[in-house]
Amino acid sequence: MEIREAAAMLNDDHLNTLKETVWADLGCGNGTFTLALATFLSPGSYIYAIDSNAASLQQVPPNYKQVGIKKYKADFINDPFPFNAIDGILMANALHYVQRKDAFIKKIAVHLKRDGQFLIVEYNTDQPVPVWVPFPVSFAMLQSLFQNAGFSAVQQLSERPSLYGHAPMYSAIIKR
Repeated sequence: MEIREAAAMLNDDHLNTLKETVWADLGCGNGTFTLALATFLSPGSYIYAIDSNAASLQQVPPNYKQVGIKKYKADFINDPFPFNAIDGILMANALHYVQRKDAFIKKIAVHLKRDGQFLIVEYNTDQPVPVWVPFPVSFAMLQSLFQNAGFSAVQQLSERPSLYGHAPMYSAIIKR
């Protein structure tokens, strides 16, 4: 996926702010969605790009469109986070690697500011695809998970066909 296609999936008026913000991209891979997110953030903002694959992280630049990117090699499911009290958490094609999503959401939500938000990109299916999508999370499941974790607003932003032919991809924004 190209950066502009990823940005189209994330486009939401709530991301265009006039103030500097701090985000984390958990499971950032080669940074496609990290850079897409950076296109919406104010200059001077920061994104923590976290992935367990060092080769993928090397492809992520240290800044993009005047947004700083701090790269960390870590397992976002099990390792501690290098941040606290941030404005948002992006997980693009990463939540489907988390088996115990309910406990994970509660664990990471404490790192958000009171008005913090999540951006999620996933496949809209509940059917696993071994290795690639081991623990899928459909939009209906995502709504239930976040509402059970105390979030009141789970809004789908966009949907697009998957390049791999199974379920379509969706993006969602989640707020308290």
